[in-house]
Amino acid sequence: MSARNLLVTALGLTCVAVLAVINIPDRLPKLDLVERASQFAGALEANAPYRPPTVREGENALSGLIPLLTGGKDTQSEVKTLTPLGFTVTEGRDATTDRRFVMAATEPGDERGWGMYIADYGATPKQVIEVPHPNFDLDTEQIGVQLYRALPGSAVLVAGAHRRAANGLADVAHNANSLFNQVATALARKGLPQVQLHGFDDKSLPGTGVVVSGGSTPHTQLHVQIADRIEADGTVVCRAWQQSCGNLEGTTNVQGQAADSMGTVFAHIESDGSIRSDPVLRARLVAALAAALSSSGP
Repeated sequence: MSARNLLVTALGLTCVAVLAVINIPDRLPKLDLVERASQFAGALEANAPYRPPTVREGENALSGLIPLLTGGKDTQSEVKTLTPLGFTVTEGRDATTDRRFVMAATEPGDERGWGMYIADYGATPKQVIEVPHPNFDLDTEQIGVQLYRALPGSAVLVAGAHRRAANGLADVAHNANSLFNQVATALARKGLPQVQLHGFDDKSLPGTGVVVSGGSTPHTQLHVQIADRIEADGTVVCRAWQQSCGNLEGTTNVQGQAADSMGTVFAHIESDGSIRSDPVLRARLVAALAAALSSSGP
């Protein structure tokens, strides 16, 4: 083969290699994140073991998770950090939005049930969506991931254990030592607003569909907009800054307490079972939350 032909062949191979690298994101697997989150939540059991991370484990986990949740792209480095802690890191594209995501999740049933964390790959987050009681506040993980789909630039935090595991030690909304709370606090420290999703039994507050509260933080214009948007669809809303809402205000949630100490926004949203179990009503709630968050953003 002549020198000229060798050069042409080499250049051709180089182009193929470059194109292969460029197209790697297009070959990422597509995953239905709502289905994946529901499978994760459904596998959480009240009698499973659980322990919070040690101080060193918490520090290591934060060093891996916070970069991923705040726009980092060096996923291989984070894999090396998070894998020894029981996390599996997955990159892919959401089957509905086609947005590229990165997800770090522990295994349901492991004593290190420290959560599922989802972020838009490489995107600077605008808000934090929290699901502290999966498989207890039923279908809240679906609302959380559907809200992620509606709001590009969201970081999603889903607890990795049933709230009753280890005699309630796994209740991340009331355990400041949980990794979930450490991650939420670190993101709040960056000034990000938090929307925490809960559910209540219809009998707990008859006639009310949604409770909107600031938890232990002062109510803001965001809370008002959320309530207004939800009410616009005909849903009865209890506004915790105006009336008693049957002890569903979330004033003891540690994420809200941390947000209050830092002066950041915390929205505690409770929805009744009829809304959470109905795909149409769930979609309306998601649309209302997304509209309020979008209009209040920078």
